[in-house]
Amino acid sequence: MAKVICVTNQKGGVGKTTTAVNLSYYLAKNKQRILLVDFDPQGNATSGLGFEKDVLKATMTDVMLEKATLEQVILKSKFKNFDLAPATPQLANAEVEMTKMSKKFVQLRDEIKKVSNNYDYIIIDSPPSLSLLTVNGMIASDYLLLPVQTEFYALEGVAQLLESMKLVRKVNPKLKLLGVVATMYDKRTSLSIQVLAEIKKYFKDKTFNTTIPRNVRIAEAPSHGVPVGDYDRFSKGAKAYKELAKEFMERTK
Repeated sequence: MAKVICVTNQKGGVGKTTTAVNLSYYLAKNKQRILLVDFDPQGNATSGLGFEKDVLKATMTDVMLEKATLEQVILKSKFKNFDLAPATPQLANAEVEMTKMSKKFVQLRDEIKKVSNNYDYIIIDSPPSLSLLTVNGMIASDYLLLPVQTEFYALEGVAQLLESMKLVRKVNPKLKLLGVVATMYDKRTSLSIQVLAEIKKYFKDKTFNTTIPRNVRIAEAPSHGVPVGDYDRFSKGAKAYKELAKEFMERTK
């Protein structure tokens, strides 16, 4: 059965989707069978892999409203071992309708169970909020992966997210914090260095050794519909995500 990881942070702009996409890409390059579930209504993981959202026939909206199974919406990406369950902005509307459903908290978990044997890892890119979708993602997962940017408000909201994790454990007792990834790191600035030190002080050995640098190639890659490793595999950003994938696999053995 696949190990299920929810990539989450209630704060936007921390490199959450970027981490979900690029980690998935390098895990696939390491011959792991990957399903990336785009569970963010912005659908950035979907467009970042080159899919046009307006022509998709079925998406995670249909899965959550029980109009399609997860297996029915999965698409093959252009990369070997790497599948995607796509999302569009309609997913935000689905969240409102889900409040009336009896399975509103466990719909994603139940669907993931049906495809789990087809993959080694299932990565969920959750929305940047503590929403019903985020709770679904946590309940469906074995681990949380928390990207935290090395900027001034980095740890703001993290404590609340960890409190939510404790509540989710009442429904999903196996949920663990896999680790924290420092993103947008710039070793030339004292602020980045200070914030990374704070992250390590707060999370201790849960902090990944690999840091993701602030890198223009990482920012450019989604506009070309590919992960940074395909766009420029020699860039600092690509090398960092390649290292992160190795460390990630060690932690999830």
